Amino acid sequence: MPHRLDTLLRRLGGRHAHHRLHAMAHHGHGGGHGRHSGFGGFGGDDESMTRGRKFSSDELQLLLLALLEERPSHGYELIKALQSRSNGFYSPSPGMVYPALTYLEELGHVTVSQEGNRKCYALAGAGRAYLEQNREQVEWMMARLQHIARKMNSIRRALTGEMPPPDDAAGSWIPELTRARGELKQALMRTANVDEDEQRRIAAILRQACEQILGDTG
Repeated sequence: MPHRLDTLLRRLGGRHAHHRLHAMAHHGHGGGHGRHSGFGGFGGDDESMTRGRKFSSDELQLLLLALLEERPSHGYELIKALQSRSNGFYSPSPGMVYPALTYLEELGHVTVSQEGNRKCYALAGAGRAYLEQNREQVEWMMARLQHIARKMNSIRRALTGEMPPPDDAAGSWIPELTRARGELKQALMRTANVDEDEQRRIAAILRQACEQILGDTG
């Protein structure tokens, strides 16, 4: 069953999974508790998730460097680490990872040692410096992987009718924060047809809010 469920999730994809869960909630499946229980708060609110967007080659290189910063690894271990951190959503193929590692080696960002028939990659000084230059982007991507992992967990629980733990719905977010996120989404949807001046005003408000949030949690 787990293998078949994983296959189904890959076929559904982000947006299709959202529609499926919405239909399940509407018709009372998954224990009959609607969006407040078995569906774990999965509502397609992560735009990149619902569009199924993965990472570019440059972003993949940064992710590999970030993992190697934690410990030297074989290519296969790096693939499994990315798969694990995203709860199965992001699993780059060897055809993507090994060329990226070769390119990083050519740049001098990683070093390679031979361990039997396998290569072990480690972060080099140049790679560490490059990571520091892009630390904010790396932290954002790692946070995104964690967020997607929570989404995938909610989808799996919904499709199997399993009740999530109390803090699984939004990654331990308190109800007030979950409600505020929903209210923000609704407010933005209601401004879809406003003029450019009003859009600029809204953008300024959101930028200020982001700065305050990051300033409080940074």
